[in-house]
Amino acid sequence: MLSRCFSVAFQGVEAREVDVQCRVAAGLPAFSIVGLPDKAVAESKERVRAALGAIGLGLPPSRITINLAPADMPKEGAHFDLPIALAVLAAMEVIPAEETAQLCAMGELALDGAIGWVAGVLPAALAAAEADRAFVCPASCGPEAAVSGATEVIAPDNLISLINHLTGKQVLTPPEMADEPAEQGIADMADVRGQERARRALEVAAAGGHNMLMIGPPGAGKSMLAKRLPGLLPPLSPAEALEVSMIHSVAGLIENGRLPRARPYRDPHHSASMAAMVGGGRRASPGEVSLAHNGILFLDELAEFPRIVLDSLRQPIETGETVVARANAHLRYPSRVQLVAAMNPCRCGHLNDASLACSRAPRCGQDYQSKVSGPLMDRIDIQIELPPVRPADLVDAPAGEPSAKIAQRVRKARAAQAGRYGGDRLNASVDGEELQEVAKLDAEGRELLMKAADRLRLTARGYHRVLRMARTIADLAGSEEVKKPHVAEAAGYRRVPLAN
Repeated sequence: MLSRCFSVAFQGVEAREVDVQCRVAAGLPAFSIVGLPDKAVAESKERVRAALGAIGLGLPPSRITINLAPADMPKEGAHFDLPIALAVLAAMEVIPAEETAQLCAMGELALDGAIGWVAGVLPAALAAAEADRAFVCPASCGPEAAVSGATEVIAPDNLISLINHLTGKQVLTPPEMADEPAEQGIADMADVRGQERARRALEVAAAGGHNMLMIGPPGAGKSMLAKRLPGLLPPLSPAEALEVSMIHSVAGLIENGRLPRARPYRDPHHSASMAAMVGGGRRASPGEVSLAHNGILFLDELAEFPRIVLDSLRQPIETGETVVARANAHLRYPSRVQLVAAMNPCRCGHLNDASLACSRAPRCGQDYQSKVSGPLMDRIDIQIELPPVRPADLVDAPAGEPSAKIAQRVRKARAAQAGRYGGDRLNASVDGEELQEVAKLDAEGRELLMKAADRLRLTARGYHRVLRMARTIADLAGSEEVKKPHVAEAAGYRRVPLAN
């Protein structure tokens, strides 16, 4: 007898349908799984055998063959346990074969028949809805699957309750979406004393989605400022939240089935490998730049990252997409991030303070900053130097402007951009003729920008980035036109490269 159930295999954030076929035939007792299974899938037969035994069912003394079609697509993960068990149960006529043929299932089986948590439930549920199938997943994943809202979701705790549901002896209550997570305490800009120029630069970065680099001595407040950027950004839109959730679901980072509303904030340590940063590993999993999609990727101690890791970020930053190419996989992950980085000016950190700088200054600063390649630096719109903060500055400086007030200005500037471009596009993503159209300069502004381009030795990319920043500054000021003061402020956020 031939029976079937359906499941999914993941290619990036895309869930590809897998037809799990089971045939029980006469012959010596055997249990085989074919169709390019990995080690975890190949071991499913032992978990299925034990789980069925735990609920009082034994496998028939026959030859059982499981085929995972299409056979040329690699299958990975323990989530194939449940669809294999359902196909076997249908072949044994324990549950109706016509029922399992309409199901898409995923879940890991424990030896006692319990159904355990698995990653990737949200994209799998959406794939099931597209194929017009009911979706079966562990109870712990039910709220996450319910987010799709497009198909029937069955979320049992164990195999016996699922069998009872499919045979009409029990009715499982459909899972409900979890409540939105309570907003965690977000650091406030009011805590920042001094550093007015850096505060303003952070506001411009938040308003236009611009990448930002802060260079300053230890204790200048670089990390403190970066941690307060999320408080200036609007929450994720429903479409953005779904995109983020798809990536986090594949990575197994969804908590209690709740869709995130706050923008992701990822801050990997400078010892992170290239696979950890852009994605890869045995299963070509998403990296930090993809996990920060629609949010912030903060790289502290930028010059301490291996150069090959930093240069691997150049394409994702430019295109908003990461391509993970391996011998057995070629996957694309969305990676539209706002890069925020911080670094010391030199190894000792006191390049501009003659009383504290080492004897190799200024050569040590040139050597240290050259660890960050020119092409990557050119992709960072805002590059500012932070002065040191003295204890007297902390005592005498008034409390800073709170994040809530700055966020209001950011929202207005983003609303102007939404009206101009439509959707959720920001000035940082505008290029070519469209940029020239929305950021037209008068004669004074054009003359100033050309002088700044010569002094700062701007590339064509750098020129366009200054123009985008000027457009953002004009939006913050509520101006339809980009004028000379806007260009002057934008040019002030680009550094003159240190001479070698």
